[in-house]
Amino acid sequence: MSTYTKPTGSYISYFSNMVKQRGGINLAQGIPGFNPPGELINALKGCVDMNVHQYAPGMGNLNLIEQIATEYRVKAENLLIVQGATEALSLVYTYINRKLNGDFAVLSFEPAYESYLQLPKIFGQKFIHYPLNTDYTFDYDDLYLTIKQKGVKLIFLSSPGNPFGKIWSRSEVDSLISISNQLGVYIVFDAVYEQLYFNESPYIPIDQLSPNLFIVNSFSKMLCITGWRIGYLISHESHMEGIKSVHDYIGLCAPSLLQHALVEYLGKSNFAKEFTTSFRENVKRSFNILVETLTELGFEIPPIQGGCFVWAKLPNGWTDGFEFASRLYDEQSVAVIPGEHFSDGKSDWIRFNVARPEEDIVKACERIRVFMDKEI
Repeated sequence: MSTYTKPTGSYISYFSNMVKQRGGINLAQGIPGFNPPGELINALKGCVDMNVHQYAPGMGNLNLIEQIATEYRVKAENLLIVQGATEALSLVYTYINRKLNGDFAVLSFEPAYESYLQLPKIFGQKFIHYPLNTDYTFDYDDLYLTIKQKGVKLIFLSSPGNPFGKIWSRSEVDSLISISNQLGVYIVFDAVYEQLYFNESPYIPIDQLSPNLFIVNSFSKMLCITGWRIGYLISHESHMEGIKSVHDYIGLCAPSLLQHALVEYLGKSNFAKEFTTSFRENVKRSFNILVETLTELGFEIPPIQGGCFVWAKLPNGWTDGFEFASRLYDEQSVAVIPGEHFSDGKSDWIRFNVARPEEDIVKACERIRVFMDKEI
């Protein structure tokens, strides 16, 4: 049993705040350790003296909407700019909750990102952790039955995933959309880590946009600007009036100045293709370094295809991830997240953020090795 007192709120906030207050290496929160594009910062400086300091249009900067629409080949009326992907998730959830009068269950695949777990808890719905098979796939018939029998009306899906960086294949996504259409289930598809893939880019089902599908995305990870809080929602036009009416009261608009700077930068950078390629390669190098060290130390790591996290099972002898994470920070000032934050059944797993410069990862590996050597 852990000798540490567990927080009542988010473990991610708890462990990352330790670093912010006391120092150390933050492999806890998914904060990129790289600077945003220099051209974007210059664009921001150039906007400061412009008349863009009041409320932006509620739907978002019209030029930014057009840029996103062109990039993803959707209509402008399918888009809404919001305050980060987190607002997009809560906005869709609030809208669906009102539409279904609160009478539904929510499902996501184990392990699940914290917002997928906490939104049902906040609104009083049942959340279902659906485990993947040993080969990290799912059984279509069993999933279909689970959704039908348990009254599931909303599925959260992320690709690449968080905390486990699975990229869902086209056939898997097609299967889920098929179930969704047959049973009248909504899918919220989270594409925040879209640019962070290690081999093949993920399939984002924009070509299958329907009244049952919502797609959430953000510039936060893509451009290393998590503090800007600029995200966007792609939705079928049949929902947009209702969603915007909710957005008016819980989000209103994303920051006008920052949207304008994004317009200036994206228009001159081919939607940041060069920057995202470089960022992806940096994350991949850091990922490989940490995986090599953790594997040598006895951690078990599933096949991770993208995202900015290493999802790892603790070596034999360790069963309490919270104890591990607490002691690792106290003794070596390296912050990580216990797996139980994403699933009660993953108490012996840990999530490590690898969107950090190579030198940070190398230093963290040295400290983790020292910590583990003391435990032998």
